[in-house]
Amino acid sequence: MDKQQQPLDDLQHIKQMMERSSRFISLSGLSGIAAGICALAGAWFASQKINCWVTGDCQLSLLINSAGDALINDLFWIATLTFVGAFISAFVFTYLRSRKNGTPIWGATTMRLFWNMVIPLGVGAVFLIRMMQMGEFQLVAPGCLIFYGLALVNASKYTLSEVRYLGYGQILLGMFNLWWVGYGLQFWTMGFGVLHIVYGIMMWWKYERK
Repeated sequence: MDKQQQPLDDLQHIKQMMERSSRFISLSGLSGIAAGICALAGAWFASQKINCWVTGDCQLSLLINSAGDALINDLFWIATLTFVGAFISAFVFTYLRSRKNGTPIWGATTMRLFWNMVIPLGVGAVFLIRMMQMGEFQLVAPGCLIFYGLALVNASKYTLSEVRYLGYGQILLGMFNLWWVGYGLQFWTMGFGVLHIVYGIMMWWKYERK
């Protein structure tokens, strides 16, 4: 029995080594949960500024035109602090899992993952900045979701395959938001908040629970 099991164990070991060399597998489910919580907190603070969470159909362009630069500045800092908090928490949990698994957090695979993420995100950032310069603030939320989803799908081949489905979810929400532009904050909350938390719980349950 042991002689029959040994080749299977060797094949499994070889498979794990090949996977570690070609895919970044140290992403932590807790990173997704933490990022989702940061997004929910940011959405709550943003809702206090624009006051249209309950009523819905928030015409952001009209609000910004009436409130001026003060509202833009507030929303900018809320978005910036939300991103910084999500990034730091995601990095910490990923670093801890990487140390636990004995895998390096930085290397050729990480660089490939980074560039496949940053190119769609960078293009999206330029596109959205230009849209805001043109006063099309209603498209910021769906644009964020769509370009972020594209970045996840593009980078998923260098990390856990489940990341692809998170990307699909973000893209779908962004596309629906194009037809309900007045509900950008709600769609943004669903995508960056709820979807991240659901994804994180599933990843933790599948890969880290033991």
